[in-house]
Amino acid sequence: MTEYRLAQLNIAESPYTENAPELQEFLANIDRINKLAEESPGFVWRLQTEEGDATSLKPLGEQVFVNLSVWEDLSCLRTFVYNTEHRHFLNRRAQWFIRRPTAHLVLWWIDRDHLPTIEEAIARLGLLQEKGPTAQAFDFGYALRNS
Repeated sequence: MTEYRLAQLNIAESPYTENAPELQEFLANIDRINKLAEESPGFVWRLQTEEGDATSLKPLGEQVFVNLSVWEDLSCLRTFVYNTEHRHFLNRRAQWFIRRPTAHLVLWWIDRDHLPTIEEAIARLGLLQEKGPTAQAFDFGYALRNS
């Protein structure tokens, strides 16, 4: 057992309000995809409200969705993201979200007993956007090159 786990934050800004018809298919599948994540090997934790979802958390603006989770390692997260039904929604993200000119996903290692706050995660994303991939804030490409 390692002494670290992998934290990830991804954000997605929609041109649509949450009640817009264009966003309903995405919203209708959030619970199912979250459940898939929670049942995936290596899943540890995800940021959520008492209702079990994070769509009402808006630290970056009303139309910005945040997803913050912790995984045992890079392999487990990568398998979930690219080798489950999650991938189909990832491939369709342009239907629901604005293409960002800066990083929208950040990964970083945390102590095993630590759960990141949304403020910490946003700071890591800012670090990646400002300095590019480093050991403190990186993307999948950097992680794969340096693992």
